[in-house]
Amino acid sequence: MDAALLLALGLLAQSLCLSVGVPGLRRPHTLYPWRRVPAPGRVRRAWVIPPISVSENHKRLPFPLVQIKSDKQQLGSVIYSIQGPGVDEEPQGVFSIDKFTGKVSLNAMLDREKTDRFRLRAFALDLGGSTLEEPTDLEIVVVDQNDNRPVFRQEVFTGQVLEGAVPGTYVTRAEATDADDPETDNAALRYSILEQGGPQLFSIDPHTGEIRTVQVGLDREVVAVYNLTLQVADMSGDGLTATASAIITLEDVNDNAPEFTRDQFFLEATEAVSGVDVGRLEVEDRDLPGSPNWVARFTILEGDPDGQFAIRTDPRTNEGVLSVVKPLDFESRERYDLKVAVQNEAPLQAAAPRAARGQARVRVQVRDVNEAPVFQENPLRTSLAEGAAPGTPVATFSARDPDTQQPQRLSYSKDYDPEDWLQVDGATGRVQTQRVLSPASPFLKDGWYRAIILAWDDASPPSTATGTLSVEILEVNDHAPELSPPWGSLCSTPDQGSGLLLGATDEDLPPHGAPFHFQLSPRLPELARNWSLSQVNVSHARLRPRLRVREGLHRLSLLLQDSGQPPQQREQPLNVSVCRCGLDGACLPGAAALRAGGAGISLGALVIMLASVILLLLLALLVALLARCRQQSCDKKLLHGLQDDLRDNILNYDEQGGGEEDQDAYDMDQLRHPAELAALGAPLGRPSLRRDAPFSRAHPQVPRVLPTSPSDIADFIHEGLQAVDGDPTVPPYDTALIYDYEGDGSVAGTLSSILSSLEDEDQDYGRLWDWGPRFTRLADLYGPP
Repeated sequence: MDAALLLALGLLAQSLCLSVGVPGLRRPHTLYPWRRVPAPGRVRRAWVIPPISVSENHKRLPFPLVQIKSDKQQLGSVIYSIQGPGVDEEPQGVFSIDKFTGKVSLNAMLDREKTDRFRLRAFALDLGGSTLEEPTDLEIVVVDQNDNRPVFRQEVFTGQVLEGAVPGTYVTRAEATDADDPETDNAALRYSILEQGGPQLFSIDPHTGEIRTVQVGLDREVVAVYNLTLQVADMSGDGLTATASAIITLEDVNDNAPEFTRDQFFLEATEAVSGVDVGRLEVEDRDLPGSPNWVARFTILEGDPDGQFAIRTDPRTNEGVLSVVKPLDFESRERYDLKVAVQNEAPLQAAAPRAARGQARVRVQVRDVNEAPVFQENPLRTSLAEGAAPGTPVATFSARDPDTQQPQRLSYSKDYDPEDWLQVDGATGRVQTQRVLSPASPFLKDGWYRAIILAWDDASPPSTATGTLSVEILEVNDHAPELSPPWGSLCSTPDQGSGLLLGATDEDLPPHGAPFHFQLSPRLPELARNWSLSQVNVSHARLRPRLRVREGLHRLSLLLQDSGQPPQQREQPLNVSVCRCGLDGACLPGAAALRAGGAGISLGALVIMLASVILLLLLALLVALLARCRQQSCDKKLLHGLQDDLRDNILNYDEQGGGEEDQDAYDMDQLRHPAELAALGAPLGRPSLRRDAPFSRAHPQVPRVLPTSPSDIADFIHEGLQAVDGDPTVPPYDTALIYDYEGDGSVAGTLSSILSSLEDEDQDYGRLWDWGPRFTRLADLYGPP
């Protein structure tokens, strides 16, 4: 059929070819074969080729499509060519033409889904390359074949619908596509449901793919999810097919009421406790767990008039948890019969059946236990006057035992009494003071003292109760006000200065303190004639002279009274320094000494100051004497027991002199040879260097005999020092001497530890053990063991 169609189209094309007009002379356009050449004469008709159709996927290649022919020249004298997509443009090589016969052939398989038509240009030239015919269009139409299956847009379609939905309720929509020509049956799609896995509860529109419910009976509690197998086919349902899935989930509605698993529950609760769970009430609900259609809510309808029980829902198990919110009392009631109802959070569907066990009976048996005592009033507040004597009754802090069916004896004691102020009777709970409470106690907060009392029974095990006792310490007016300070200064004339501002303080707390009343002593009427006293505020008054008064110290007497009940008053002295003032009301500099002298220091304070000074002097003298005695005793111990004469080896540097080469301090020869110096008359040797020495010669000293034993060397040195100290020609032993010069050219070796270590190998340090305790450390380091 396709070959006959192509042959007919070829014949039609040949019959429509137009002949060229009357031949004439014309210049051949070999360089421009497509350019039209104007020719004189009549107008020529154009040659027209109708569209050529060819089926895609044609396998017999090459396949002749059409033959074009020009009647301008004889066969064999015309050259034909084509141009365009499929020839010299991509995709190249699909079509070709025999240049002498004009036959167009198909050389490759066509795919309509890629290219549905080709538009070519056909040309006819003579052998010289001149245009014989105007170029014409050659259109090749690719005929579609059903070579593409339809494809679903998704592999799985999902949808939700409420359980119990009425027929015709929209659920979801399936969609598919086909790459074939939509104008043909190759892309005419039809949808269907191949499988539903049960009753035919859903249908699909074959043209649109919409899925809807078709009948009643959707019950989530029976089937919660439906899995449908869908099919789509082209050729209006008779062609190629494809499949997909549709998962439809039923949404829960509250069409099942919750029910108790039993008609009656038996539980047990302990008395005197609260906030504890008694038991659980089990329920059943077929609706979706965790949803408001499933969550149960419980209500106590009867049997709990005082609200001692509560029921909450366990979110995991949906059980009702019965708890005690107010303590139960076995002595008052031994058993409770409760009526409890259950329902969902969400309202029940009107068409849903009512629950058979929507209510249940709950019997709670109260268990008797040993209860703790209960204080009659807790906390107990009372008051007591400050300074209450020991043994003063405070309160009776007693308790009662709730266990009336088990008589028990109660005992009392203190648990917290930071000042150890109270005493509690262990049998009666009577509280009294056992000493006076100090008003300055740190545990007295805003006038209240807090203690904790314990009460326990004699059961096994015993139960204990804690009570708080708060005692308010009432203020008593037991202190008179005092001047603060009891001295001051003011100007000698009434019109100068601001007077003397007097203040008062009171150790009592309000209302036994301010306002204070200031008054000049009534015992001394002359005070009122010379002085005036005016109230400034509740705690201060101002003193002024009425007339000009002499400068100096004036001793006044004031009577101060507080506002307590009964009031306390005290007559107190006031030292007033009257001075001469300048224009600004301040004391002139000349009056400063007068003010200082009359500063108002009392005799007692002066005696204390003098005694303190004398005591300090005595302590200083005692310290000096002890130091002197210690120095002398140490000097004796240092040289006691020496075996050799160390006069030339030991030098005393306590005198702060210039060393052994310093001969200006005192003469060492006098220590070594006092007899020779005495014989020569030492005072004649040099002039007196001491200011306290008389302007005369000193008495010659008796020559001393050298000690025969080294143990007497200490006494010998001290006697020599006394002799030197009495010599007017030299400075005394303890005078201030030059100490920053140690002399030069000393015959003694260096004391450097570095140099000494080089020469100490042949030294004998065994004698260090005989030099006394001061050299014990050196003997340990250098002496033989």
